Amino acid sequence: MSTSTGPGWAQLRQQTRALEAQTDTLFHTYSRFASAPNIPAKPTEEETNTESQIQVLLDKREFLIEELTRLLTASSPLTSSALKQNNLTLHRSTLHEHQSTLTRLRASIAESRQRANLLSTVRSDISSYRSSNPETAEADYMLDERSRIDRSHGVADSVLSQAYAVNEQFGVQREMLGNVQRRIVGAAGKVPGINGLIGRIGAKKRRDGFVLGGFVAFCMLMFLYFM
Repeated sequence: MSTSTGPGWAQLRQQTRALEAQTDTLFHTYSRFASAPNIPAKPTEEETNTESQIQVLLDKREFLIEELTRLLTASSPLTSSALKQNNLTLHRSTLHEHQSTLTRLRASIAESRQRANLLSTVRSDISSYRSSNPETAEADYMLDERSRIDRSHGVADSVLSQAYAVNEQFGVQREMLGNVQRRIVGAAGKVPGINGLIGRIGAKKRRDGFVLGGFVAFCMLMFLYFM
């Protein structure tokens, strides 16, 4: 009995693993319908076929797991190893996970489609109402334009407020720098020889400026002469 059980177990496990891989591939395709930005009002042929294929694979896997369970139960203690029991538990857990995933994706797709249909119905009702009441449609348009203008004014007021605040900060900083400068000048006046040193530094800067200006003028004259 152990000889007949071994090949049957291996073959069933191979089929189960192959179906699990196919289920993962179909789930990748089916999940795109749940995350589609513009879901159609009714299921497309591709969506229906993908969902049906996933359900068929889940049913086949459930049957194979029942066969694996039967073989493991009917086998002798020598051939019924802990590894086989662990493999069977893993296949059963993966099946339950995929069944839950299918249920969750179905609910998500149905919710997205219901929300899209409701939004489409509301938009259609609004368009019909405006078509039958042109005065109301014009009033709504004017209200929308007024709202946009008010939002624009709000943005402009916010920018002006920020500009005034920055300008005020610049004024405070200028006043602070002026106070610091006055303190420095006052402190320098109290130290003997500081005013004379500052005057000599200023005179040297002016002299250097005259020399540099004369040199630049000379270079320009020479350039114009040789042209």
